[in-house]
Amino acid sequence: MATFLYRLGRLAFRRRRLVVMLWVAVLAAIGIGAMSAPGTSSGALSVPGTQSQRAIDLLQKEFPQASADGATARVVFEAPSGQKLTSAANKAEVESLVAKLEKSPQVSGVSDPFTGGLVSRSGSIAYAQVSYKVAEADVSGAAHAVQTDVVAQGEKAGLKVSLGGNAVKDKAASKAAELIGVGVAAVVLVITFGSMIAAGLPLLTAILGVAAAVLSVTLATHFFDLASSSTTLALMLGLAVAIDYALFIVSRYRNEIRDGHEPEEACGRAVGTAGSAVVFAGLTVIVALSGLSVIGIAMLTSMGLASAFAVAVAVVIALTLLPAMLGFAGMRIMKGRMLTRRMKALERGEGESTGVRWARFVTRNPVKVLAVSVVGLALVAIPTMSLKMALNDDSGKPPGSTQRIAYDTLSKGFGAGFNGPLTVVVDARDSDDPKEAAKSAYSMLSKLDDVAAVRPPSFNESGDVALIGAVPKSAATSEATKDLVGEIRGHGTALHQDTGADLMVTGLTAVNIDVSTKLSDALVPYLAIVVGLALVLLLLVFRSIVIPLKAALGFLLSVVSTLGVLVAVFQWGWLKDLFGVDQTGPIVSLLPIVLIGVVFGLAMDYEVFLVSRMREEYVHGAEPTQAVVQGFRHSGRVVTAAAVIMVSVFSGFLLDDEALIKSIGLGLATAVFFDAFVVRMTIVPAVMTLLGHRSWTLPKWLDRVLPNVDVEGEKLRHALEAEQTDPAPEPVLAGVAAGVHAGSDGHGAAHAFTGFHASGDPDTPAPAQQAAGKARGLSRFKQRLARGGEATTPADSAESEAPARRKLLKNPMRRS
Repeated sequence: MATFLYRLGRLAFRRRRLVVMLWVAVLAAIGIGAMSAPGTSSGALSVPGTQSQRAIDLLQKEFPQASADGATARVVFEAPSGQKLTSAANKAEVESLVAKLEKSPQVSGVSDPFTGGLVSRSGSIAYAQVSYKVAEADVSGAAHAVQTDVVAQGEKAGLKVSLGGNAVKDKAASKAAELIGVGVAAVVLVITFGSMIAAGLPLLTAILGVAAAVLSVTLATHFFDLASSSTTLALMLGLAVAIDYALFIVSRYRNEIRDGHEPEEACGRAVGTAGSAVVFAGLTVIVALSGLSVIGIAMLTSMGLASAFAVAVAVVIALTLLPAMLGFAGMRIMKGRMLTRRMKALERGEGESTGVRWARFVTRNPVKVLAVSVVGLALVAIPTMSLKMALNDDSGKPPGSTQRIAYDTLSKGFGAGFNGPLTVVVDARDSDDPKEAAKSAYSMLSKLDDVAAVRPPSFNESGDVALIGAVPKSAATSEATKDLVGEIRGHGTALHQDTGADLMVTGLTAVNIDVSTKLSDALVPYLAIVVGLALVLLLLVFRSIVIPLKAALGFLLSVVSTLGVLVAVFQWGWLKDLFGVDQTGPIVSLLPIVLIGVVFGLAMDYEVFLVSRMREEYVHGAEPTQAVVQGFRHSGRVVTAAAVIMVSVFSGFLLDDEALIKSIGLGLATAVFFDAFVVRMTIVPAVMTLLGHRSWTLPKWLDRVLPNVDVEGEKLRHALEAEQTDPAPEPVLAGVAAGVHAGSDGHGAAHAFTGFHASGDPDTPAPAQQAAGKARGLSRFKQRLARGGEATTPADSAESEAPARRKLLKNPMRRS
C-alpha cells in the first residue's frame, strides 16, 4: 500500500498540470449533468413491512382519490380577539379562502371547516385540511404561492391564518454553519502551519472535493430517489473529512521537507505514509456510513450512501489532486511568516510543545488519568438511562414560524391530539359482513379513553374497505399516543377473530411511531455490523488485537456520554436557555443512529492518525512509552487542529432556530470533543502506557494469515534506504556535501543532500534540468538552515529535528 501510494504521489507531483486538468474536466462534466437533474426528494419516511406502510399501500389501491401518500396541509384560521369565525363576515371570508384553496394546482380535495365540523367549541378557531395529488417533494411553486396568497388575504381581512403540514415549504436553511466552519478552519490552519499557502491548500482541495461530491449526488437523482437531507449530510461530512485528510498529508509533506528531501521525494513519502493512514481512516468512515443501509429505511440509506461517497471523493482528492497542488507550491509551502514567538522558540529546540508535555504527563500518571477520564464520561452518560425517542413534528419548528403557530393554535382550540390524527383502515375483503366489521371498529374506537373524536367510516367503491379517522387526546409525540396506537392494534386481533376483517393504523403519527420503533430495534445490530467491520480494518492497519478493541470501546463510551448530554439539554431542559431550546421533549429518533454512524467514522479517523504514527515509531525501534510521546510529537498538533475544526463546523448548527438541527449540531460537536480530547488523546495513551509491548502483540498464526498493508511505510522505508545505499555513483552538486540528518522517525536515518532526482523507478533518472532546479531550491533551503535562520519550521514537529540539526551545525566534521 505505502509503496503504491508513494509512486502515485510522485506521479501526481510530476504530472501536476495533467492531474489538475483532469479534475477540472471531471468537475465540469459532473456539473453539466447535475444542471438537468431533477434534484433530491423530500425524504418522506417509508418503512416497508410495517403495519402503517401496508395500510398506505392498501389506501393507494382502494382510495386513489385520497392520495394516501400525497402531501397534506392544514390551514388554520383564528378570529380576532373577542370575535368568532361563525359571524357572517368572518365566515364569508373563510369560505372565500377555502374556495381559493380548492382551485389551487395539484389539490385533490379541501375539507370545509363549517360543514366538516372543524370549528372549535369556542367558535374562534377552525381549520381546513388540504390534500394534494403529489408527494411532498413534488408540490409546485404555484401551489406554494397559493398558500402564501391565502395567508396574506386572510390577514388583510383581520384573521390570523397559519399553515401546517408537510406540504408547507420550510424557510430556506441558513448557510451560517458552513461559513462559520470554513472560517474557523482557515484560522486553525493558519495557526497550525504559520503559512497562508500551507493553510490554503487543505481548504482549496476540500472545497473542490465537496463540490464534486455534492454535484455527483445531484447527478445521481437522474437514476435514484434521494432524500434532501442526503446532500446536507454529504456536504457537512465531506467538508470536515476533506480538510482533515489534506491537513494530515500537508503536515507530513512539510516534515519530509525539513528532513532534507526534495519536494517531489517529500511528496511521495508523505502520500506513501500519511496517505496510507488516510485510506484506512476513510474506509472506516465509509463502512460506518454505508452500514446505515442495513436498517431498511430509504431515507437513511440515501443519507448514508451519499455521505460515504463524499468521504470516498475526499480520499481520492487527497491522494491525487493534493499532491499535484503541492507540486505547484513547491518549497514556498515552507515559508512561515505568521509564526508566534513560542513557535519560533520550538523551532530552535527550546522547550517542548503542549502535545508532548501532555503526553509525558499522561504516561507518567496513566492510572490516575485513566480513572478520572472514564469516571467523568460515565457520570456524563447517566442521563442516557432516561432516553426517550420520537420523530419530530411541527412542535419542533422554530418559534414564530407559520408551522409552529399553526400547531400551537390547533392545540389551543382542539387539543394537542388534533395535530396528530390517526387513520384507521378496516380491510374487510375477507369478511362476510364488511359493514358490520367497520361498525364494530368504530364502536371500539369511540370507547377508548385517550380518543377525543372519531369520524364515521367511509367505504371504497366496492364497499369492503373502510376508512375511520380518530383523534387522540394527547400530543403526537407523547408516550400516551404511542400506547394508544398499540392498544388499537391490539383490539384488531379480536376484531379479526369476530368478523374476519383486519384493522390497521396509519397516518403520519403512526408512521413516525413505527419508524421510531424500527430505529430502536436496529441500534444493536447496526452497532454490531459497523463495529465488527471496522475492527477488521483496524486489525489490518495496526496488526494488534488490543488497539482495535480499545478503539471500539472508547467510541462506545463517547457515544453514550454524548447521548447523556443530549438528554440533559433537550429532554430534561438543563442549560436549554444557553442553547436556545424553547421547549423540551423526546430526542429525535433518527439522531442516535445517525450520530453512531457519523461519529464512529470520525473517531476512527483520529485513532488512525494518532496511533499509526505511534506504530511507525514503535516498528522503527522506539520503546512503547517513547512511541506514544513521539506519536504526539508528530501528530498531536494535527489531530488537535482537525478536532477543533470539526467541533467548530458542527457547533455552527447551534445557531439554527430548529430544535432538530440544534440537537444534531450539539450531538456531533460534543461527540467529537469527547472522542478526540478525552478518549483518543487521554484514555488511549494511558492504556497503551499500561500495556506496554502488549499493545502491539498479535498471535503468530494470525500474523501469518493477515496481509501486511504496511500503513506505517516500513517496507517503503527499507526500499528507499536500499536504493540510497546503491554503490552506483551519484551526481553531487558542487559545494554541497553529503550529510547525515535525523530522519522523521527520530532514529538517525541517513540521507544524502544531493541533486540526484529519485523516481518511482530507481533505474529511470529524472531530466537533468529538473534535478538541477530542485537541487538549487534544496541548496538554498540548506543554506538558510546553515545560517541558523528561522527558515520554515512551525511547531507541528520541528522540535524533534532541532537537536539533531544543532549537533550537525556544531560539529561540521559530521557532514563529511
